[in-house]
Amino acid sequence: MSDEITTLSSRIAYENPWTRVREDIIRRPDGSEGLYGVVERSDFVVVVPFQEGRITLVEQFRYPVRLRQWEMPMGMWETRPGTAPEVLAAAELEEETGLVAGRMFYAGEIFQGAGYCNQRGHVFLATELSPGTRRLEASEQDLICRAFALAEVEGMIRDGRLKDAMSIAAFGLLRLKGLL
Repeated sequence: MSDEITTLSSRIAYENPWTRVREDIIRRPDGSEGLYGVVERSDFVVVVPFQEGRITLVEQFRYPVRLRQWEMPMGMWETRPGTAPEVLAAAELEEETGLVAGRMFYAGEIFQGAGYCNQRGHVFLATELSPGTRRLEASEQDLICRAFALAEVEGMIRDGRLKDAMSIAAFGLLRLKGLL
């Protein structure tokens, strides 16, 4: 299948080590032209650590929304794009929670925001957990890690205490596949 929208020109409007913003002049199928702003980011992982009916979440301050937020462990490696998702998932899990997974199940992929961003996420279920070494980055120094009963995580989603879209999507994907 060919693209329904043709790119006529493209330029980089902004770039830093984590994000690049591209502006594309496009032509739609009806012949009209327009502008598309595209945020380019490396792939990321969302890891759902699950053991004995409990999910381990992390809470940290998210500067763009000026709120502390509960989330599944997740991340990306801007300095090593193209790293295998399972390698990244194992590293992010241990870095943020201090847990090592004996088993890591790949559940599927999700998009951060396909209407404006090319970032693809890979969802993993981590089980058979054992203690490892927590290695927080400077930006994660306020990170709190805690295990919650599965029913409590569902309640957090229902009542809005867990608002992170990627965490909710990962949770839903795993529930629908019967893995939680």
